[in-house]
Amino acid sequence: MKTAITGGAGFIGGHLVEHLLAQGDEVSVLDNFSTGRIENLQGVLDHPRFHLTEGNILDKVAVENLVQGADRVFHLAAAVGVTLIVDHPLESLRTNIHGTEVVLDAALNSGASLLLASTSEIYGKNVSDSLDEESDRILGSALKSRWTYAAAKGIDEAFAYSYWHEFGLRVAIVRLFNTVGPRQTGRYGMVVPRLIKQALASEPLTVYGDGLQTRCFSFVGDIVPAITRISAEPSAYGNAFNLGGSYEISILSLAQRIVELLDSSSEIIFVPYEQAYAAGFEDMRRRVPNNSKSRALVGFDPKTTLDEIILSVADEQRRSTAPEPASRKVEVASN
Repeated sequence: MKTAITGGAGFIGGHLVEHLLAQGDEVSVLDNFSTGRIENLQGVLDHPRFHLTEGNILDKVAVENLVQGADRVFHLAAAVGVTLIVDHPLESLRTNIHGTEVVLDAALNSGASLLLASTSEIYGKNVSDSLDEESDRILGSALKSRWTYAAAKGIDEAFAYSYWHEFGLRVAIVRLFNTVGPRQTGRYGMVVPRLIKQALASEPLTVYGDGLQTRCFSFVGDIVPAITRISAEPSAYGNAFNLGGSYEISILSLAQRIVELLDSSSEIIFVPYEQAYAAGFEDMRRRVPNNSKSRALVGFDPKTTLDEIILSVADEQRRSTAPEPASRKVEVASN
């Protein structure tokens, strides 16, 4: 099968590339390396069935070239991470809305199926015990950049649904809840790799706010196979599916567990949101997924424990050395 991936040099994208190559796919990736890293693809750069092009999803020609001849497309490219979204709201809006429309058009014109990666962020401040796919979206002020990503991804989903409803595009949506694992960095606000890096360096673990906000972390090794299976299910077209972890934990308890599990001497300190981000920043107090729909469709049942996630990320960080310039076997897309 020929598979195209936007954002394939990202953290999740790199794991997806490896998974699909192992299944026998021919995989083509488009990434502009704004948040993606060549290191995420280091193990596959010389693979005969792997093709990498450096380019932007706002470039229609680059996207059309990527998708041409593909059987299916995974659209992972997006402006991600709280820090990036808060600091660059306009760039995030353009990438996440206009870029997605470019990808949808290309998939429709080529006849490929499409898997759109969305996010639990779209639920906003909804703190229900178990968020299902029909749960209400409760967003803050449109003038606060914190909600830019949530609003844009909601529009992405609406676009995808409309392309299915009006044009028959074979598109499914997955909403990812705090996916973590090896090769993820804390550079753009990802909390697990950031806290683990601090613990391994015996630096203070910085917990934002009061630390009582809760999340359910999911392991990339559980998520990627589920994404792949959903993409192959015709009954998934025109629908959205939650994919998240099954264990709810506060960020403070997460930091405490990281210190304990890694036998770190680090202390835990609290940093007010207004120091960590721009003034007026708002956070979600709770985010708990209901995975019933994805469980019924593809048997999604995340098995990896939080301790296993922490240890796998820590092991990878220990193995990592200072980054060296890497040779890229990359084609540059024309503008």
